[in-house]
Order: sequence, then structure tokens, then C-alpha cells
Amino acid sequence: MNTASSPDSSLSATSSASATLPADALAGLWHGAGLPPEALAHLALTGADPVLPSSFAVGTAAQASLGASALAAAALWAQRTGRWQDVAVDMRHALAEFRSERYLRVNGGPAPELWDKIAGLYPCGDGRWVRLHTNFPHHRDGVLRLLQCAHDKNAVRAALGRWEAEAFESAASDAGLVVAAMRPYDTWRAHPQAQAIAGLPPVIIEKIGEAPPQPLPALPPHAEINVDARPLTGVRVLDFTRIIAGPVAGRTLAAHGADVLLVTAAHLPAIAPLVIDTGRGKRSCQLDLRDPDDKRTLHKLLHGADVVVQGYRPGGLAELGAGPEAAARARPGIVYVSLSAYGHVGPWAGKRGFDSLVQTATGFNDDEARAAGSAEPKPLPAQVLDHAAGYLLAFGAMAALHRRAVEGGSWHVRVSLAQVGQWLRGLGRVPEGWRVPDPHFDEMSDLLEVQESGFGELTVVRHAARLSETPAHWALPSVPLGTHVPEWLPRG
Repeated sequence: MNTASSPDSSLSATSSASATLPADALAGLWHGAGLPPEALAHLALTGADPVLPSSFAVGTAAQASLGASALAAAALWAQRTGRWQDVAVDMRHALAEFRSERYLRVNGGPAPELWDKIAGLYPCGDGRWVRLHTNFPHHRDGVLRLLQCAHDKNAVRAALGRWEAEAFESAASDAGLVVAAMRPYDTWRAHPQAQAIAGLPPVIIEKIGEAPPQPLPALPPHAEINVDARPLTGVRVLDFTRIIAGPVAGRTLAAHGADVLLVTAAHLPAIAPLVIDTGRGKRSCQLDLRDPDDKRTLHKLLHGADVVVQGYRPGGLAELGAGPEAAARARPGIVYVSLSAYGHVGPWAGKRGFDSLVQTATGFNDDEARAAGSAEPKPLPAQVLDHAAGYLLAFGAMAALHRRAVEGGSWHVRVSLAQVGQWLRGLGRVPEGWRVPDPHFDEMSDLLEVQESGFGELTVVRHAARLSETPAHWALPSVPLGTHVPEWLPRG
């Protein structure tokens, strides 16, 4: 790709006449979820794009998605107490939280390494690029088998020089691996998967079963003077997620008071810094759903849950008897929240993927390069699709709880990284936004806090939303996977 001669060529094709204001972006999410419009009068948003170097309105996406989740918490508080509270979100702080894994420090030093040494972008023999995601050992080993080369960047680069980009993408996908060929946006827009999700909102909230209205559990006595009482006090969340988007959703629900129980299994790989960063506020247990006894334990937990959040491969939990329809039959009134990479419809509905891959496949890497006049692909300055999806998953869960209290029913909330990318594009472009300097760690120190954890002393980003009556916070520290027993805490 040679883009240096036309740095702004992609802007004219994909920009709206003017960028969407953050308040308007949030209002669009809010009205789409069917939540009370009077809530918007209690919201204050400060700051403006660009804050990070990008030609996309990543600050608007951060502020709107994180702000929507916080305002949904305020709406639940009003539903439970009759009182609205004020919600404020600053764009700079929201973007810091969108890069929370970058600011994590453990015992005063760097966090464990996030990326495998061969992960990243490579040119192929046809002049196009592919991105490899090899952070899980089975994905790494599968890519190396397919390439028939050593675990070394130079060896991988040489091997990919013998492939065409889309041919390698297809071969990897057929093998259950996670690889994406880089596409210009116009090519992605014509792709059958893009056509399948065109027009879908970033958050889909559907009633999937009948159940009587279920208001949230009564707050403890004198909740209005109890600093531990928050909008989701007494709400139970089963968290079946890994990596960033799903875990951010659980972390956000925990920040507003939910009892979030992370469920993993000893045989599943995990990425240490993400476990540490997104584990704040959660308890953590291990269940192997292939084991009959553990499966029975899961169903006991499901009967006591209000929300299930899952981000495994499409159909994975359904095959184990824990999909949305089964959950709604077992626990009428459940709010089931599903994350996927490319959407629940279309030829790629079952395709595995992560933020960096979806950025590559759907044109963001190409567009950022064109905007900056770079001859090589450029990623967004954060895992924007992941983090936005995480806050939108939490937003959708709380919106469904709000509607369940009034309308009854079981609910299914769907978010995909590709639909979030579609929404991000719709927010408009930021001319010359890529020229903004990327802030150093020390420049963000006012947004960080130090807390103890099961991993030692952590430096982390504080939650960016400020709620006037129920400040968001994590009452529990991050802990190693499997620290707790698979049981619910008492609701009161």
C-alpha cells in the first residue's frame, strides 16, 4: 500500500459533513435502548476530539459509550429510589480508561507482557497485509503449523511472503485461527458480512421470553446514607468472558455495585495483564463445563443470576447448554448479554476475532494510514472497538434490567465489534486528528490510583464516570483466577 501521495483521500469518502457531538451520540444510544429521556438532563460531558492521535472520533466513542453505561446506572438508581443523580464524564478520562491496560503497573513496575512476539501485521506475497493474533498458545501454534515456520518474526515474515493475504485469512479461519487480511473500507463495505450488518445498531436489545416484571431487589435499609449502596447492589452477574470487551463489561457492572462472579476453567488460556486489569470488583471461580458436576453447579448459579455476560466463540456456550434460550427457560427474567466479533448474522457470524483483527478487516488500519500519509498500516490509538463494546455491553445489560422491571420478560443483548466499528465510523472523522501527540504515562498520573490486590500493589485508572450520589468504585481487589468458590453472595 502506498498512501503517502494522498494522505486525506479516505477522509472525503467516509466523513460526514460535521462530526457527531458526544451528547448526540449518547442520546442516540439512549433512545435506541428505550430508556427514559428525562435522564439526559442529568448528564454533563466535557472535552472534545482530538485527544488521542486518530482521524476517527475515538474520544466521542469513549465518552458516549462509557457515559451511556453510567447514565443507565443512574436510571436504575432512580427506578429504585425515585431520585435522579448527576452523571459527568470527561473525554480525556474516558480515553484513559479506554487504554486502562496500558496504564497498569504492578508493584511499581511494568505489567506482564500482553502480546506474543509474532503477533502483528505482515506483508504478504501479493503486496497486501495480514494481522496475526497469537496471544493464546493454541492460536500461535496453529498459525506456525499453517506457515510451517519457527516462532520468530523473520521466519513468519518470510513464510507469509509465499501467501496471498485473503488466501491465508481463509485457510487460518478454516483451521479455527484468528487472522485478518487488511482491507480498504470500500472493499469491506462491499463484503457480504458488511452488507449483512449494515444498518444494525451497535446494541441490540431483544425480548426472548416471557416473565412477570421483576424490579431490582430492595436496597438495604438506609441505602441513601450507606456509601456501599449503588445502583446494582444485589444484582448478580455471571461473567463468562476473556480478553477486553467482555471483561470490561463485568468490571463496569461491578463498579456500580453488582456481585460479578467470573467463571473460567483451568484448561482455558488467559492473558495475565488483562486478568489483573479487568478483574477489579469481581470474584473469580473455576468450572469445567465438560464435567457433569461442574455443569450442575453452573445451573444452580444460573437460577440465582440476574445477568449473564458471555464473550466466547459464537455458539460455544450454547453447545454446553448455557446459551440464551436455555438460560431463559431455566431462569425466566434473565438478561443474557452476548459479544461477537463480526455480528450474529451473515457469512462471518461464526468467525472468531479480536479488536485488532476487526480493525484490520474493516478498513480502520488502512484509513488511519491514509489520513497520516503512512506507507504502512496504522492501528487506532487504543483497542477502541473492544472498550466501546465493553461499555455498550454493560449499558445494554442495565437497559434490559430497567425494562425488565417494567415490562417483564427475558432479554438478549447483542453487541459485536464490527457493529461498534460501524457506529464509530458514523460519528464522523477528525481532520488532522492524527497530529495530536500521544500522551505519556506521566501525563495521565492525575487519573490513576494505587490499590492492593491479589497480585500486589496495582496502579490503575480510576473509573471515568462521576456519579453524584453513588460514586463508582471497586469494592473487591483483582485476584488470581479461581480464588473463590462458585457461590453467590447474600443479596442484602
